Amino acid sequence: MKSFSASLGKSQKNKLARFATTLIATLALTSGIQAANATNVKTSIPQENTSASVQLKQTKPDIAQVQITRTQYQAAAVDPFVLIPVVLVGGLVIFVPLFFGGLVVIGEREVGIVVKKFAVSGKGLPAGQLIALNNEAGLQADTLAPGWHWGYWPWQYSVRKESVIVVPQSEIALIVAADGASIPPERILGKILDCDNFQDARKFLTQSGEKGRQMGFLTAGTYRINTALFKVITTANANAHGMSPEQLRVYTVASDKVGVVTTLDGMPITVGEIAGPVITGHDNFQNSQKFLDGGGRRGLQEQILLSGSWNLNPWFVNVEQVPMTEIPIGYVGVVISFVGKAQEDVSGAAFTHGNLVNPGHKGVWVEALYPGKHPLNTRIMKVELVPTTNIVLNWSGRTERHKYDANLEALTVRSTDGFAFDLEVSQIIHVGALDAPKVISRVGSMQNLVDNVLEPSIGNYFRNSAQDYTVLDFLNARSERQVEASEYIKAALRAYDVQAIDTLIGDIQPPASLMQTQTDRKIAEEQRKTYEVQQMAQTQRQQLVRETALADIQQEMVKSEQSVQIAELKAQAQIKHANGEAESTKLRSIAEAEGIRATGNAKAETYRTGVEALGTQGYTAMQLMQIIGDRHVRLIPDVLVGGSNGSTNGLVDGLLSMILWNQTNKPGETTESAEKNGNPPLVLELPKDKQ
Repeated sequence: MKSFSASLGKSQKNKLARFATTLIATLALTSGIQAANATNVKTSIPQENTSASVQLKQTKPDIAQVQITRTQYQAAAVDPFVLIPVVLVGGLVIFVPLFFGGLVVIGEREVGIVVKKFAVSGKGLPAGQLIALNNEAGLQADTLAPGWHWGYWPWQYSVRKESVIVVPQSEIALIVAADGASIPPERILGKILDCDNFQDARKFLTQSGEKGRQMGFLTAGTYRINTALFKVITTANANAHGMSPEQLRVYTVASDKVGVVTTLDGMPITVGEIAGPVITGHDNFQNSQKFLDGGGRRGLQEQILLSGSWNLNPWFVNVEQVPMTEIPIGYVGVVISFVGKAQEDVSGAAFTHGNLVNPGHKGVWVEALYPGKHPLNTRIMKVELVPTTNIVLNWSGRTERHKYDANLEALTVRSTDGFAFDLEVSQIIHVGALDAPKVISRVGSMQNLVDNVLEPSIGNYFRNSAQDYTVLDFLNARSERQVEASEYIKAALRAYDVQAIDTLIGDIQPPASLMQTQTDRKIAEEQRKTYEVQQMAQTQRQQLVRETALADIQQEMVKSEQSVQIAELKAQAQIKHANGEAESTKLRSIAEAEGIRATGNAKAETYRTGVEALGTQGYTAMQLMQIIGDRHVRLIPDVLVGGSNGSTNGLVDGLLSMILWNQTNKPGETTESAEKNGNPPLVLELPKDKQ
């Protein structure tokens, strides 16, 4: 910097001039004058620094104004002729140090930009150079720090005061250098140098600093920048430079996202690669120079930014925030990396259908990602979700939520009897977490597994199987066909590291004409069975009626049977009784006959004896009399009615006699009983003329 000591160093031969200068400085101090305001040369000042400078100037106390004010107040009471010499002396005191001493005063929050109007040696700036480093005429690399600076005579120097650059917290400031070496064609930003955050312009230029946009930037703080060399872009003037204020704020990556980085400077990416390799030591792209020195490439980067706040140069990196890769419960994520180390197959000799690599290598990673959130760069790698739960695939019009079977339709097969019919099938599969990388390495995705493996395998099996059976046989033996299909498909899918849990045959839709024939036949068969059942029902009904009737007359039948048995027993009893009676009668008859015979023989003997004794008539008369006596035969009646001599009184008398006789008998006593009781009957003898 051009200071008072430097000026004196150049004029050591002239001691008188040095003394005069010291004297003038002493006078200026005693007068309390702050100089250099009137000697400033107006040059182009950036708009962003002007406002800050004005604010600082307004806050500084102006000592000269205070002195003038005091003089004015004193002048009100002083004679004008006395005041004029004082003003002249004060003007000389002010003008002489400024003009002959070159005094410049820089405030504590200011920086002085020096412009040398001419050089005594006549040496000019080299072609293409804007900032002077060796006292050439023009803008000087060195700036003036806060304080008093001597030797900047107004006829040779112009000093422009600029406010210091203040970068607020959570913001950055970008730098554009107006002078320096040209940036190489392979880069677009100037390299970073150790120049005290662009505050040492001389060091920047002497160490081959490059003109144009700079990789380096200013973080939060206060800086004294030579604005003649460096244009500082902050949030306050971002719009004037074609940028948005948001680009100059500290970049923040959300907690549930990752930052995918694309660098805008560096060597091109190696042929055959899609992203730059991971470079260490650049502090998450905050130190771009170390990134380039480490071999960093421009373009998409393999490394990502995790959640946090980062000081990033928007001219160097572009960050895109993407959500973290989430693996839902019931799934694993198979990583397919398009960048990384060279492929080194770790699948083993038995797995010949693809390559599996360790994490960090290019290819399908042998280790799957389990449920959770993973910070992955989805621009350089792909995560294929593989369900670890059972998956149902429908060859029908129904589609499951996973949509893997959206393109599957009912299978059209042909039977051995030439009929084509539709067959609906459901297949349940399972992919293990450890087998998921093998499946993806073999087929690429779960959709490819369904379209390129399951659909042709299951479709061809059922088409081949249906040709061995008629439609009706296939329908009737559906369960057997399902078991056969399940065993075959399990073995077929095992070769693809997929577990076939079960195979289910759904709806079978045979030809309509065949089904109509079968339906008619079945209806007829069912009607025949119905008739048979109805006939059987009627027969059973008849049997029921018969049995009911039999049950109703069972009691009578029992009674009849018992009556028959009783009658038979009675008949047998009567037969036995009759036999007994007959035998008894026979015996009695025999006995009676014998008795009669004996009696008769006795009577005959008696009669014979009587006849012999009395004779026949005498014995007969004796017998008659005996009979009359034994039987009480009355020979004379109780009432005798006669009718002789023509008299009618005999009849009346007879009637009266009968009445009297009847009254003497007992009621209800007949003639025979009356005779037995000794009451002879009444004999009514009618007259002969009445007979």
